[in-house]
Amino acid sequence: MKLNKVDEKVYNILKTEGKELTLQELVDKTGEPCKKVFKSLKKFFEHEIIETKARKYSLTGKDPKAAKEETEAAPSN
Repeated sequence: MKLNKVDEKVYNILKTEGKELTLQELVDKTGEPCKKVFKSLKKFFEHEIIETKARKYSLTGKDPKAAKEETEAAPSN
């Protein structure tokens, strides 16, 4: 999975904090616009890198750099 600058900031903050954070807390800590932070969270959620409970986000323990796109693993016809 390819990470952009915002993805890396969001991931590093979640990893450093080691606790559940809200969208607003992540926006405050990254200094990035809400829309960009939410987009990163959505990407992480789709790849099962984060989980959410009561609008708070936390890491699942899965490494985003190790997560491969399913399309890369599948042979093309």
